[in-house]
This record gives sequence, structure tokens and C-alpha cells, in this order.
Amino acid sequence: MNNYLKCIKIDECSITPKYLQLTHAILQGIRKEQIKKNDILPSINEFSIVLETARNTVERAYKELRKMGLVTPIAGKGYFITAIEFNNPIKILLLFNKLSLHKKIIYDAFAATLGSEAAIDFYIYNNDFNLFKKLLEEKADAYSKCVIIPNFTACKEMGYALIDTIPKNKLVLMGKLADHITGDFTAVYENFETDLFNALEELRPNLAKYHTLKIIFPESSYYSEKILCGFANFCRKYAYSHQVINCIATEKIASGIVYITLMEDDLVTLIEKVVKQNLNVGKDIGVISYNETPLKKIILDGITTISTDFKMMGEKTAEFILSNVTTHLAIPFSVTLRNSL
Repeated sequence: MNNYLKCIKIDECSITPKYLQLTHAILQGIRKEQIKKNDILPSINEFSIVLETARNTVERAYKELRKMGLVTPIAGKGYFITAIEFNNPIKILLLFNKLSLHKKIIYDAFAATLGSEAAIDFYIYNNDFNLFKKLLEEKADAYSKCVIIPNFTACKEMGYALIDTIPKNKLVLMGKLADHITGDFTAVYENFETDLFNALEELRPNLAKYHTLKIIFPESSYYSEKILCGFANFCRKYAYSHQVINCIATEKIASGIVYITLMEDDLVTLIEKVVKQNLNVGKDIGVISYNETPLKKIILDGITTISTDFKMMGEKTAEFILSNVTTHLAIPFSVTLRNSL
């Protein structure tokens, strides 16, 4: 048992499911010849106790290894390593800035498309440059691909400069095409400026009954400022009065205005203020929200959304990694018109 513990660890800080961490650790042990053919693996109970994890975690890991043809259970004896030849999975360091519903959609599509072809170690850096820097410095060298959603609440330029030091053959940006990153690397991203402009053009017939457009863009937002460029370009082209609001909490809600929200917290605050003033959404004021979620189908009889195809983002990123393609792809957006406009 002690021999296995030298090569098998569970990282409590990683968002990667523990059963996958255990699977990948055993594969790594086989690859390094620390685990050899005909070795008997610890029982499910033994692994569960020593690693301080659920029995189900060990069971799922052994199931994955059985599917790969590497492990065979023998009644009364345990689990044997019956093969040591397998395709080495691509080692991927996956860094998300935060957890959210649409980030989960991206991750699920990404992981499902990669399947057993990749070993993913998944971390959240909470938009924090220092944590991001620590993760990169400690871990990046051990991976063949670094997949990053680059968003920072502070030290943005330092964050981008750090990303620019990653060898371009292993760098994959997801969600956002960060400025000032040079060289040939892969990126699957949102075209924020064009997407918002085109979305508002698509919604023009519904915007006609309003005289002013306001976008809620907090000063501490990690969203791309190119969104504001698309917003301003549309309003100038079609002669709309417009304003960028940094704090919805102090905003005086008035009729004839369309509010565009980026943050979920701001959407909640806006709705609370609208309800308190007995205004009718879709008549007195309009509401447009970034990123589709199931709840927005229901709130106030439906909130109009502008959203990227997050499932496609995860799938395409995985496909480019599997085919080792270096390219840039802007993921298409979609507008879902509901009663809030």
C-alpha cells in the first residue's frame, strides 16, 4: 500500500472530480513503472480509508480503468493490473476564473468531448491574479496544454503578461481573446463588441418604444470593455440616448429606459427596484441580460438574453486540442427575445 501512496495523491484544491484524479494518478504510476503488470491494487475499502474519500470515488476510478482494459477484478482477490499499454492522455491544466452555470456548461462539454483522451486538472482562481500566478508557477510545466479563461478584477495587464510567457504551443484561451498576447496560440472566444452590436440590431424593433439605453458595467467588472464599444457604436448609429452605469443600487429607475445587465447580482437588484416602483417590465422599462440561464425563462414572465453558445465553446476547444490545431474561433452568439423587452 505504501508504494501506491508515493504516486497517488488527491488534490483537495482541484475542482477535477476525485475519481478522475485517482484514475489519472494510477495511469501516471503505470507510465512511470511505479505500478506494474500483475500488481494487485488496494481494495476499495483500503483506498477509501487511506485517501479519506468516498467508496464511490474509488469504485468509479476502477470502473474507468476497467473500461480502458487495464484493470480486472478477480473475486476474492481484488483488482489486478492486467495490462500496462495505453494511449497516454493529453495532460491539461484548466484554469477558470470562477464557477457559474454557464462555466459548468463549458466544462461539461469540454470534458465530454475529450473523454479518456485527456487528463484534466481543473482549478478556480476566483479572478485573483496572485492565485492565478501561484497556480501557473507551481503547475504549468507539468502539462502539455494550459487552457485558461482570462479574467482578473485587478492587475489585468500583469495577468495578460504572465499568460504571454506560456509557450504558445501549449496555450489555449477560452471565452476571451486577451489583448497583448503574442504568437500563434489557440483561442475559442466571444467577440464582445460585435456580438452586442449585432444583438441590439436584431432587437431594434423591440427597442423602438424606449428612448434611452443604459448598460450596468461595474467598475470592478472582469467583463471586456469591448462590450461598451459595441454598446456605444449602436447607440450612436441609431441616435439613442445612452449611459454606462457603474452601480445599479443608486440608479433611479424611470420609464422609457432599457437596462442591459452583465452580472447576475445586478439583475436581481434591478428587478427588486422595478417591482418596488410598480413598473411594468416590457412596457415601462426594458431588461436585457447577458448569458442565458434556465431561471431567466421564468423571472418576470421571461428575461430577454444575449448569450454565447457555451456548449459549442467547450466542444470546439476540446476538438482543437485533440487535433492539435492552432487557430482562433469566435463562437456565435444568440438572442432570446422574451417579454422583458
